[in-house]
Amino acid sequence: MRLVVQVPCLNEEDTLPLVLESIPREIPGIDEIIVLIIDDGSSDRTVEVARAHGVREFVHHTRNQGLGRSFHDGVVRALELGADILVNTDGDNQYPQERITDLVQPIVAGKADIVIADRQVHQVEHFSPLKKSLQRVGSRVVNKAAGTDLPDAASGFRAYSRESLMVLNTITRFSYCMETIIQAGNKQLKIESLPVTTNPKTRESRLFGSMGEHVLKSSGAIVRAYIMYKPYVIFTWLALVFGVLGVVPFARYGVLMLRGTEGGHLQSLLLGAVLLIISFLSVIIGIISDLIRTNRILIEDTLEHTKKMRFGKSGQEPASGEWTLPAQGSAPFTAEVGPR
Repeated sequence: MRLVVQVPCLNEEDTLPLVLESIPREIPGIDEIIVLIIDDGSSDRTVEVARAHGVREFVHHTRNQGLGRSFHDGVVRALELGADILVNTDGDNQYPQERITDLVQPIVAGKADIVIADRQVHQVEHFSPLKKSLQRVGSRVVNKAAGTDLPDAASGFRAYSRESLMVLNTITRFSYCMETIIQAGNKQLKIESLPVTTNPKTRESRLFGSMGEHVLKSSGAIVRAYIMYKPYVIFTWLALVFGVLGVVPFARYGVLMLRGTEGGHLQSLLLGAVLLIISFLSVIIGIISDLIRTNRILIEDTLEHTKKMRFGKSGQEPASGEWTLPAQGSAPFTAEVGPR
């Protein structure tokens, strides 16, 4: 059984040695451990430091493309390497890499498809009260959309089985964390949580510039993923809300009409008509969105079969060499493979 530990990096030359030195060299149930560095446009000595610590597998982005894209490209390379299990950690040494042994055990035992580390946010000292509250709220929203019960949906320290990587398809380029949970929950994958204690803070987050930006981007990712899988829920609620609000002005006008005082209140009818039109449009958009959802399911089934044909069986030796592949809508990345 082959484990690939991928480490997305952006200028992590100072902290990367701590990460690489704490990754376990032997894990029960695992025959081979490969470390994969995703260099997301680093301008420092991140790659040189990784090579000095024995890393032989790299994916290079010629410019920064974000955590979501780094995860996507790392998954592709891990599957090419024949990974049975993929573990994602961070280059800032936030996560305790020594717990990788515990993180992969439910997958090794066949009891889970995905295992997500619970950072126990309420115990993280460098998190402000506001950030802790937002993390709890975000996790509740994601759990509601995914039908899961995870205490820390935003944690990036997680393990994926090969089978789960075949059916998950990331779209968001900001962050993959919440999107993959919503997908996994709606695809009936088994997700478990593992409590861990994070390492002391080494630097400020580079994922977002401010708390407001983080909230807006995370909210957008959640809403987008929710609409992809349950559009009828959102648009049914919109139709009901606007429908009720649209009926109220008509009801008010009817009461005034019975009293003989309806004159001068035509604006109520106009407002009610606009709201009812919005309600009707919500119904139509909901129907179209549900048809698109059905079409997307068929496309994802085809994509799953394509992945299985492309990546073959687990444990196969990957082709060696170095090549450049075009990234979606952005600069290319290169995948560098060393001899095994």
